[in-house]
Amino acid sequence: MTQRIDGRKPDELRPIRMQLGFLETAEGSCWIEYGKTRVLCTASFQDSLPSWKTDSSGWVTAEYGMLPKSSKTRISREINKPKGRTAEIQRLIGRAIRAVTDFEALGNRMVNIDCDVIQADGGTRTAAVTGAMLAFWEACHLMSAAGIFQYWPIRERIAAVSVGQVHGVSMLDLCYSEDSTADVDMNVVLTESGKIVEIQGTAESSPFSRQDLDEMFALASQGISELLARQAEAIHHLVPSTGLRRS
Repeated sequence: MTQRIDGRKPDELRPIRMQLGFLETAEGSCWIEYGKTRVLCTASFQDSLPSWKTDSSGWVTAEYGMLPKSSKTRISREINKPKGRTAEIQRLIGRAIRAVTDFEALGNRMVNIDCDVIQADGGTRTAAVTGAMLAFWEACHLMSAAGIFQYWPIRERIAAVSVGQVHGVSMLDLCYSEDSTADVDMNVVLTESGKIVEIQGTAESSPFSRQDLDEMFALASQGISELLARQAEAIHHLVPSTGLRRS
């Protein structure tokens, strides 16, 4: 079987680390590592909604950024409104979390998800989605323990991973050196029940077949199942309160 630059098999995730409660200053926080990619995710509540929102149900929004030396080439800070790749990724994170959120349960509150890349080695957006889910879960647990919610606002958990084809071989969880030379690059977000939240797939050199797509999606599903299991281990002590009914 083909071995990769870091010694993994094509269907192996990088070493994964998830640490909840990383910050004392946020309602929810998660330090997450996909190999050498390291992202700090936080979730915080505010008792107000965007001005454009006319009903009293809640909302979730996300911000994403890379520290200047999170990669080998220094990245300038985006002082003003984020553009391009940054804006695209933070929209992805927000969409992904909103897909599994019961806004009625949140009430007249907005959740701010912040994902900051400390070190980048490929898969920063997928690590951010997976970590954001955990930070959001921890924040909701804190709020529910305080009696804020009548029912649990998270319908089910999500996780995300990258897949791709490198030199004709389908691979799971690409590091930067693989991603930068990939023939196909794809990011997949799935729920616990296996439903699709988002698939972003691009042919970098030449078009790929339906068979290739199915093969990569099967790899992504396998990897996300492993990530969801790791999430479950991280939050086993943060189950919804006994008296809190689910939506």
